[in-house]
Amino acid sequence: MTKKDVHVVPHPDGWATQKEGASRAGVVVDTQREAIERAREQAQREKVEVVIHRKDGTIRDSDSYGNDPSPPKDKKH
Repeated sequence: MTKKDVHVVPHPDGWATQKEGASRAGVVVDTQREAIERAREQAQREKVEVVIHRKDGTIRDSDSYGNDPSPPKDKKH
C-alpha cells in the first residue's frame, strides 16, 4: 500500500484538505488553520504526513505522523 499524504491547499471557497493523488478535495473550510487541524486529525489516524501549502501553492511546512525511520533533525517543535 502506498502512503497518501494529506495536503492543505488553497481552494476557491477557502482552504481544503486533499489526499495525495486525489482529484477532489476532502474537506473545504473557511480558514487555513481549520484545514490544518482537520488534516492533522486525518494524518494521525492514517499515520501519514501533512503538507501545508501557501496561497501560491508552494510548500510552507510539513509534519509527519507516521512511523518515520529517519526523522528530520529540525527543532521547530
